[in-house]
This record gives sequence, C-alpha cells and structure tokens, in this order.
Amino acid sequence: MRTTTAGRAVRIAAVAAGAVLVTGCGSETAPSAEASTAVTSPAAFGQKTVRADLDAALETAGLPEGETEMGYPGDGRLTGRRSAAERQKLAALAQRLSPCVVSWKSAEPRRQLDLVLSGLEARGWKKGEPYKEVPMTGSSTYFMATYKKQGWTLGVRHISTEAQDRSNVIATEDTCFAQVTDEERDLVEAR
Repeated sequence: MRTTTAGRAVRIAAVAAGAVLVTGCGSETAPSAEASTAVTSPAAFGQKTVRADLDAALETAGLPEGETEMGYPGDGRLTGRRSAAERQKLAALAQRLSPCVVSWKSAEPRRQLDLVLSGLEARGWKKGEPYKEVPMTGSSTYFMATYKKQGWTLGVRHISTEAQDRSNVIATEDTCFAQVTDEERDLVEAR
C-alpha cells in the first residue's frame, strides 16, 4: 500500500508519540540542545497557532478547552520489542520533533468530532486526502481524514465501537517531519 508523505509524517508522529515517554515536551521554555536542531515554524504560523486553532474548534464544538497538547503526549507505552538503544533513539527523535506536534484525544462521539472538523475548516484548514470510513465488525467503524494549513498536516482518526468512541487528532509540521531519515523512519515503523 502506497503512503503519501503527509500520511507518513502523521504515522511517524503517532507511532513515536505512543512509543516513548518524553519528559518536558511541549513546554513554553527554551528547547534543549537536542531539540534545537529541529526546524521551527515561522512565527506567523507555528505550534502555538495550530494549538489555538484546535482549541477554538473544540470550543465551537462545545468541548472542554485545554485538552490539546504541544509536543508528544507522555503516555510511556512502548510498541513492539525494542532494545535500550532503540528506545533511546526513539526518545531523542520524539524530543527533536516535539516542537512540530500538536495533539488532542477524546472519548467523544463522532458527531462531536465532526463539529471540531467544521470548526477547523472555518479557521482555514483544507481537507487533504478524501475521508475514509471503514466498517469493522458489527456496528464498529474506523474514520480517517487529513487536513492541511500553512505547512502543517493534521491527521484525524476516530474509532467507534458498541462499547466506546475514541478520537485522535495529531498535527505535524511538514518541513520538520521531512527531515526524518530513512533509518529513523524504519526504527519508528519496526514492530
């Protein structure tokens, strides 16, 4: 299956976010020496502006404010079996890319997510790849969408089952993720 560059960036961000616990990510303080090698956004449209757009869309949808995160969420889950050296490399990659990530997750029903997406469109986010709604077993569905704005790609995922709804939105800066090497990409995608 062929993956687009934008899709790969969102996938790398999502896998890296779930793969490592990075402390101090998303803080408003100066970046560490390792993080300073990341490409930063132009001041006019950077991580803070992306977060403001997402917060405004959440507010319009009637969802609580302040649930977005800049940088990688620190959930500490490891995916696959990895050596200590691989975990260390993933942690360094996540720290380097943290200034290029904004995320939000929720257990809201799909109709709430649709309101968030409408709010993002009203703020100038353009639909990228066509929406994909994939039926799963029973009445469960998996929904995917991509949006773009000023050098950022926002990936949307929603899983709806009889027991629960889960939404995940992760925005990544394109130029920052374009610098991920093939070796780093292979490390992230290894299971």
